[in-house]
Amino acid sequence: MIQVEQLTKRYGSTTAVDGITFQVEQGEIVGFLGPNGAGKTTTMRILTCYLPATSGRVTIAGHEVFGDSLEVRRNIGYLPEGVPLYPEMRVREYLAYRARIKEVPERERRMRVEYVMDRCGVADAERKLIGSLSKGYRQRVGLADALVSDPPVLILDEPTIGLDPNQVRLVRDLIRDLGQKHTVLLSTHILPEVEMVCGRVIIIQSGKLVFQDTLANIARQSSGGGKVIVEARVGPAEAEKAAAVLKETPGVLRVLRPASPAESGAPWSVFEIDVTPGADVREEVARRMVRHGWALRELRKEQPSLEDIFVRLTTSDNR
Repeated sequence: MIQVEQLTKRYGSTTAVDGITFQVEQGEIVGFLGPNGAGKTTTMRILTCYLPATSGRVTIAGHEVFGDSLEVRRNIGYLPEGVPLYPEMRVREYLAYRARIKEVPERERRMRVEYVMDRCGVADAERKLIGSLSKGYRQRVGLADALVSDPPVLILDEPTIGLDPNQVRLVRDLIRDLGQKHTVLLSTHILPEVEMVCGRVIIIQSGKLVFQDTLANIARQSSGGGKVIVEARVGPAEAEKAAAVLKETPGVLRVLRPASPAESGAPWSVFEIDVTPGADVREEVARRMVRHGWALRELRKEQPSLEDIFVRLTTSDNR
């Protein structure tokens, strides 16, 4: 549904987007991630015909962005980071106006406006001037605008910025539902949202694509190993010995002893173990701890979070 091939955008001697290639299939919800200045917004503006590219090829819903921009615009709904709205218009009036501009058939306009106001949670403000609304309400009016023509492709740049937790949940559930019918490219800095909504992520840094894969594969192929948390009946006097025993376990890279009950005199200690990629040391750790008479209270494996992976891929020393 979205195909990007060797897309490049230069501003004089500055390269904002540097030969990136990716695709988004029909029905996918894909997170488009990168630190500030990575080229995300520039890429999205090119995809939505707001900016011309220096070189490359972009096809959306079978139409070329550079040669058939009107058809591309008919097939996308775009929510930019800074939502451009008419503050002097009322919510319903504005959405009806936008539906007319987007060529929604007259017999369907009222129904579509009612639908998007309800789905985006702005029906209670339909008669209010947009200029009097809070930032969160304006953001949702912008999302309703993107949906009003029922486009097959949605490109959303920071759709939950400025929303309170209840509104974030509403929009998150809406995006998840939209993925059943629409293709969604979603840019956000709120990584837990990506984990809850997206099936795949694309990560760019300094205009270059540094990774694209499913969330599960990114975690599995991450260059760093996982962590194991061990809580055992180990008093302060034996904590160093226990750490040494854990360090000798095959697959263990490092043992940390963070703040734990043992430091306040309680007979329990907590250890954090860094392990080699793909290693599962829990069985051997349990065997060694019990052999030394240290009863286990907790033993769990922690997978790298998307935040850990994002930092690793977008930090030049690690990349």
